[in-house]
Amino acid sequence: MVKYYKTDDRQIHEVKEIDSGVWVQMINPSVAEGQAVADALDVDIEDVLAALDEEESSRIELQDGYTLILVDIPTTEIRHEKESYTTIPLGIILTPDEIVTICTEDTPVLQVFLNNRVKEFSTKKKLRFVYQILYRISVLYQSNLRVIDKMRTDIEERVGNDTEEVDLIALHELESTLVYFATSLRANSVVLDRLTRYKRLEQYPEDKELLDDVIVENKQAIEMTVIYRDIINGTRELMSSVIDNRLNNVMKILTSVTIVLAIPTLISGLYGMNVKTEGMPFANSVWGFAIVCVITVVICIISLLILRRKKML
Repeated sequence: MVKYYKTDDRQIHEVKEIDSGVWVQMINPSVAEGQAVADALDVDIEDVLAALDEEESSRIELQDGYTLILVDIPTTEIRHEKESYTTIPLGIILTPDEIVTICTEDTPVLQVFLNNRVKEFSTKKKLRFVYQILYRISVLYQSNLRVIDKMRTDIEERVGNDTEEVDLIALHELESTLVYFATSLRANSVVLDRLTRYKRLEQYPEDKELLDDVIVENKQAIEMTVIYRDIINGTRELMSSVIDNRLNNVMKILTSVTIVLAIPTLISGLYGMNVKTEGMPFANSVWGFAIVCVITVVICIISLLILRRKKML
């Protein structure tokens, strides 16, 4: 899908064709749509469709007549029948008169511009528009990171008797997500660093200030990712220890029960031997069976008390 937008009097509206100062938004475009835009703007079709490859890494390339910027943005996907976070490429092409964005899905990063929720937004100020997009990307990363930390907190609150193996799997998935985020954010930081050094991209003083803000927000997102990953790692180790300790307690109780049950088994086994009764205590007594049972119960109770004192029960 390809749409064209333009701002007039700080209001964005859709137009029908490419014109000077137009924003070309491409959402999962077909090859034919990509070729049409490439021909109209005189750019390479491979650069137009580069963002459709999920394996593309963040980079910036200065081509003849235009600039290609590729960055990773956060998004959601269904993983193991659950909604999880991942990253996908977002392509930005700057020509002398137009700006093009290419992505495989309609991302919230760009929706805020279509909803007129960004101050001082203009499709004619292309470089500022790029910095505003990059700023929104960093903000979205931080927002998703807070959601991930809230998910970790919910799991951590269940540590104890309600801890399940599924919680360990969930923490592992969150940790994997943070690895993806950290990798993408560091790649984006390289792009931001190069944007500060390329003199071909004309910058106004206020644009440079905005780029500095973007760099700060991106660094903060990286720090949040590292901190949350360390916390999740600690939480996962705690949950593993709790589950192991629970298993140890169960094994300890079962061992104690086995010891206690072995006492009547041993006594009944001895009295069940095929030997003469003269040598067996209480064998010829009318109350012999009851006496043996009482002695067995007493020994079992004493064993239970000893095991309890040893904190085996």
